[in-house]
Amino acid sequence: MSLAVAIQMDPIESIDIDADSTFVLALEAQRRGHALFHYLPQELSFREGRVYARAKPFEVRRERGNHATLGQAEPIDLATLDVVLMRQDPPFDMAYITATHLLEHVHPRTLVVNDPVHVRNAPEKLFATHFGPLMPPTLISSDRAEILDFRAEHKDIIVKPLFGNGGAGVFHIDPADENLNALLEMFTELYREPIMVQLYLPEVREGDKRVILIDGRAAGAINRVPPPGEARANMHAGARPERAGLDRRDQEICEAIGPVLAERGLIFVGIDVIGGYLTEINVTSPTGIQEINRFDEVSLESDIWDAIEARFAARQAGA
Repeated sequence: MSLAVAIQMDPIESIDIDADSTFVLALEAQRRGHALFHYLPQELSFREGRVYARAKPFEVRRERGNHATLGQAEPIDLATLDVVLMRQDPPFDMAYITATHLLEHVHPRTLVVNDPVHVRNAPEKLFATHFGPLMPPTLISSDRAEILDFRAEHKDIIVKPLFGNGGAGVFHIDPADENLNALLEMFTELYREPIMVQLYLPEVREGDKRVILIDGRAAGAINRVPPPGEARANMHAGARPERAGLDRRDQEICEAIGPVLAERGLIFVGIDVIGGYLTEINVTSPTGIQEINRFDEVSLESDIWDAIEARFAARQAGA
């Protein structure tokens, strides 16, 4: 099976080839003989009922400083391709949402991974609320009285923007912290959306587990351990990856959410688990597969492409 594959992503020239999940997905696609095209989200256009991207054919190699060769850009009708990988990083803002609307015009005739409709309907922190019993006590609100009442009940809390990413804007407010009111004032100035408030889970000091699901099935995990004095376990915030297996609680969480993910065409998903609680479901541009590959001596990108190709074949058979 040889497919024409476009990857919608941020500039490939600046990626870290030892950590970037999209890079190894491109490597595996190339190994399978698929033709690759690269374009930036802002290079999408809708014209007279068709969706185009000013895309460049490209090749990749695991060679630091020389990991990609891009050809000449040309407008490509995405409906003429087989697969589009939507892999640009958040934030999940109106530009991101607009891209999902445009890609909806070509999916499923062109298989978009992940399904753009369900990406749009599954922002990380909000999607997790559909599995409330798996989450820690959580409040989403703009109401200061509600937030203060939640803190009075739970004492030790985390406050974070609803559509943030990479650990940006995440604050730990312990029972003695006097900065909550000032923080709420700042959030009101910066964001129009409600904020998320959760019970602080001290187990985060031991790590925030990233579990990868492929077409609804648990495929592997890493533990991300925050540096001393830091409550955020994001790699962008300096967390250290550690090998992690899937324990019984992880399996329970994956079994609960997996069928929903598969049904919605969310093929490549990363969930965050702290102290046995589900905190986020990442469907936009999940990462972590290179770290899991190294620790577990596996090739998750191969499993992801197996799932994509199976979906593509099933679609072709039903066409």
